[in-house]
Amino acid sequence: MNTLRFAFVNFTRDWKSGEQAVMALALLVAVAALTAIAFFTNRIALGVEQQAGEVLAADIRIESQQPFNEEHVARARQDQLSIAQVVTFPSVGAHGDYTSLAAVSAVSSGYPLRGRLQVSRTLDGKAEEVQSTPGVDANGDFEIWADPRLLAQLKANIGDQIEFGRVKFTVTRVLLARPDQGTNFVALAPSAIFSLAALPATKLIEPGSRASYALLFAGEPAAIANFKAYLQDHRQRGERVTDIADASPQLRESIDRAGSFLNLASMVSVLLSAIAVAMAARRYAARRMDVAALMKCMGATQSKVLTIHLAQLVAIALLASVIGTLIGYGAQAGLVWLLKDLLNGELPLPTLAPAWLGFVTAITVLIGFALPPLLQLKRVPPVRVLRRDVDAPPLHYLLIYGLAIGAVVAVVAVIVRDARLVRYVVYGLAGMFAALYFCGWLLVRALSVVRGRVGVSWRYGVANIARRGRESVVQIVAFGLGLMVLLLLLFVRNDLMNTWRESLPTDAPNQFLINILPSKVDDVRKFFVEQGMSAPTLSPMASARMTQINDVPLAEWRAQRNANQNRGDDAEQSRERARFGRSANLSWSADLPVGNTVVEGKWWSPNDGGGPRLSMDIGYARNLGVKVGDRIAFDVSGETITVKVANLRKVKWDSFRPNYVMMFSPGVIDQSVGTYISSLHMSKAQRPIMREFMHRFPEVTAIDIDAVLAQIRSVMDKVSLSVQYVFLFTLFAGITVLFAAIQSTRDERRYESAMLRTLGASRRVVLQGVAAEFVVLGLLAGVMAAAGATAVGYLLATGPFNLDYSFDPAVWTYGLLAGVALVGIIGTLATYSVVNAPPVETLRRGG
Repeated sequence: MNTLRFAFVNFTRDWKSGEQAVMALALLVAVAALTAIAFFTNRIALGVEQQAGEVLAADIRIESQQPFNEEHVARARQDQLSIAQVVTFPSVGAHGDYTSLAAVSAVSSGYPLRGRLQVSRTLDGKAEEVQSTPGVDANGDFEIWADPRLLAQLKANIGDQIEFGRVKFTVTRVLLARPDQGTNFVALAPSAIFSLAALPATKLIEPGSRASYALLFAGEPAAIANFKAYLQDHRQRGERVTDIADASPQLRESIDRAGSFLNLASMVSVLLSAIAVAMAARRYAARRMDVAALMKCMGATQSKVLTIHLAQLVAIALLASVIGTLIGYGAQAGLVWLLKDLLNGELPLPTLAPAWLGFVTAITVLIGFALPPLLQLKRVPPVRVLRRDVDAPPLHYLLIYGLAIGAVVAVVAVIVRDARLVRYVVYGLAGMFAALYFCGWLLVRALSVVRGRVGVSWRYGVANIARRGRESVVQIVAFGLGLMVLLLLLFVRNDLMNTWRESLPTDAPNQFLINILPSKVDDVRKFFVEQGMSAPTLSPMASARMTQINDVPLAEWRAQRNANQNRGDDAEQSRERARFGRSANLSWSADLPVGNTVVEGKWWSPNDGGGPRLSMDIGYARNLGVKVGDRIAFDVSGETITVKVANLRKVKWDSFRPNYVMMFSPGVIDQSVGTYISSLHMSKAQRPIMREFMHRFPEVTAIDIDAVLAQIRSVMDKVSLSVQYVFLFTLFAGITVLFAAIQSTRDERRYESAMLRTLGASRRVVLQGVAAEFVVLGLLAGVMAAAGATAVGYLLATGPFNLDYSFDPAVWTYGLLAGVALVGIIGTLATYSVVNAPPVETLRRGG
């Protein structure tokens, strides 16, 4: 207790005198920047996930062929979740002499729980979002909202009556889009919705009827997580539970990539913070060596010296984490308020997870970067009281760098939770650190030779770099890493974000055509050519079921693979068995589809004599345990076909073109093709063409995916905006790194300046020498930072982000300018007060 009491007294005294100011400021900025980013990105992520739930019209969707499970409803009410019910079934609608098959949905009030219905009041009217559902009109008739395809096929209009079963519904709105359009096969047909209260009167749902019952749930993230945990143990046979992870591969891929961008921004803040704390801690430890030596002269043991300083370290961490977290929360709230006109809708409040993250980060960064210099204090010899040139024995490099590397990896892994992204960034920074250290060492050696061949001011500045060899190398590493991270976030971020946006161009396909019969292929192409459009590319599609892999039945193959990987039979495994065991849509092609990349094996060429071959999506193949060269048997229309896996492809699922998990080489299933599909882009002005197309080809199903495209573009815009403004925090953290690096030699510079001015040097010469020193350090750091940012950006683009990367020569220009401006100018200005201080004050204090 006496030791802790002394540590507290020492802490308050050092705090008042400003001894801990630099390290406390660096840590405060670290925690504030990190928690501000964490709180803000947490809100953005929650908003993105909430919006992504629009694909399901809910956060969780349970579909079954059986009526609604009341146990699930009761549990959802207990968890305070919002609930909606949907019954979807195929039915034939009639209007006069016209009939058409439709996917009819009877929906309860509150539907949809996520997203909005888009309707119009006329066939060619303006789209509007509504929160209501069909009810009863002024005449007491049930309302129905039908999509344009159904109205076109029935030759019906607003105000007409459409008969389903024993009820005549009045068309009051044109249904343009609903969030969960296409979550099942029935929904691909022309759709219509009416109130669930009208369903019994139709007499359409009887025992044995083909209907799908869907329960929709939405709520706070914690309540949704609890409900998902409940469903894992209480899901009934035949119930399919779907959340956003299963809803849409295109949207899922965009959300995953969005998370990677936000993770990168958070990781940048951590790295900058760690560098700033390391530099501040080195100066703090150097200034505390005299005190530690004096304490030993008074009888303090090594352990007591260490305990005192560790207690002060914990006090700094607590103070910085509390104040920094409060600043971070206020900063994110202010940021959201400033962006309220730019953000689409209300963002949910952040969770409290970033609060503990701030404290854990503060402790971890201090242990990894501040503890090694403080460990030297316990080894300071007492003789330093008499001889100030005596330093503590240096620590083992493995201890210093081991703690630092361990701290960075631990914090980054906790924040990012993406092992691949962590690996790329850590390897890139390790390589950058080694390159900077080597270049700094070369610079010091080279300047020791040329320093006598330049002017007085330059000679003084160059001499400073050469004389402080180790300190100069450390400063180069700190400056270079700080500048590299800023360049990476400033320029490479723009390149990555622009490339990501370009991956979903404005003319991306927004219409899918399915169920095109082989006999209608030429007529479909001819129709679009007659309308002045390019003939669409039609892809053949057949249905097949995988039966064996390498002569092993599929069920046995899956069981062996799960046993080898110690994977339990959980809900995910049940979904996998169902997915791999059912029939799948396949295709064939002589050419590699657009947006696909062969990553293993090679694509087939005409007449290469390789026999029946198969191309498979690499993610699907890895999940199944299939590799190039394996033999897979399929049941195609009752006929067994065995093919050899020729290559594994990386499929760009967010290209919105027809893509397939598996594709055959030509000549294998050509005769089994049942239908063709296609995708094309239609502008708003061309929408009447689609109505004419549906009149001429009523058997073809046209799916409008404009709503899905709008969701993905909204995700891109939100992430881009958040990363743009997150950069402001990381920029401040980066400047703090430079400031901490400059401050690390402030005491030494004060003493040198006093000695030179005492010996006759003018203030101008000393200041010019300091400027020359920082300009040289900044130039080297800027060049290396540009090289590092380019290399790391390339690795990130071609690795985790899966984007094409183009080298930007402007990075090198701005790297040099940033080195001169940030390091040269800021360094000179920061040390101006040191040079300007009266020499007598410095000499009286003894340095």
